[in-house]
Amino acid sequence: MRYVTFSLASDPRPRAGILLADHVLDIRASSLGSQEGLPPESLLDIIRSGPPLWNRLASLSKQIGASTPPPAATHRLGDVRLQAPIPRPLKNVFCLGLNYVSHMEETSRARGRESKIPEVPVFFSKPPTTIAAPEDPIRFDPAVTNEVDYEVELGVVIGIGGGDIAREHALRHVFRYTVTNDVSARDLQTRHLQWFKGKSLDGFCPMGPAIVTADEFGDPQDKRISLRVNGNTKQDANTASMIFPVAAIIDFLSRGMTLEPGDIISTGTPEGVGLGRVPPEYLKDGDLVEAEIEGIGVLRNRVEVLKR
Repeated sequence: MRYVTFSLASDPRPRAGILLADHVLDIRASSLGSQEGLPPESLLDIIRSGPPLWNRLASLSKQIGASTPPPAATHRLGDVRLQAPIPRPLKNVFCLGLNYVSHMEETSRARGRESKIPEVPVFFSKPPTTIAAPEDPIRFDPAVTNEVDYEVELGVVIGIGGGDIAREHALRHVFRYTVTNDVSARDLQTRHLQWFKGKSLDGFCPMGPAIVTADEFGDPQDKRISLRVNGNTKQDANTASMIFPVAAIIDFLSRGMTLEPGDIISTGTPEGVGLGRVPPEYLKDGDLVEAEIEGIGVLRNRVEVLKR
């Protein structure tokens, strides 16, 4: 089952939907979620409502998906604009650095440092203002940065909150999976001696195009993960190569810290980023960036350098 957030040309308000082949079902307009209380306004509302609503939506969407022609309250996929699944998270996006050995090694070479596998995950975060939709431009001001890089990552959305979550139970807390692009300003990372500023410019976390249920997605540690720039493959790996798999990430992150429904975790990127190439290859005006994860889809964004 695939959830999306979308808007219409006639109404720009984001709304929660279920992807049914080449149509999108408007959950609120269909009253699918209204059997108990008010229908959900957003995907975040659905996540925070918990398993009873999730199960009811799954059951009803199967019935609707089998109907021909599509029922009322559906729109052709080509007639809607997909938004980021969670356009405005309640908290920062939790991110991992150096979670693939090959990426850690290429980053160390580029920085002239010794490579050492971390014993615990390296965490940082990106504020809610970094979230961008599929097809939104990746915009940046050359007066602020001239070294903008790409990083395709598997995104994890927490559904059931908790603290001190044991690794063996961690995947039960996952609501859905999505694609994220941890866009990074490398010169700002160097200048500020830490990652937060260079990772946190507006629109530097494109997300989407959908979020896929755990049962449909399957094993998060056995998915091809790749990224193309202008059709040329730059990153191509498998999530099996993560140093810390999803369950371990949730275990470490939740120790002494409560994870809440709707929290987003971006799980790190494999080798092939622009920083690690010789010479470095940074994004340019007009570049088309396509981040893809097997079982989820393609997240497309074009680069737009602001003119002064």
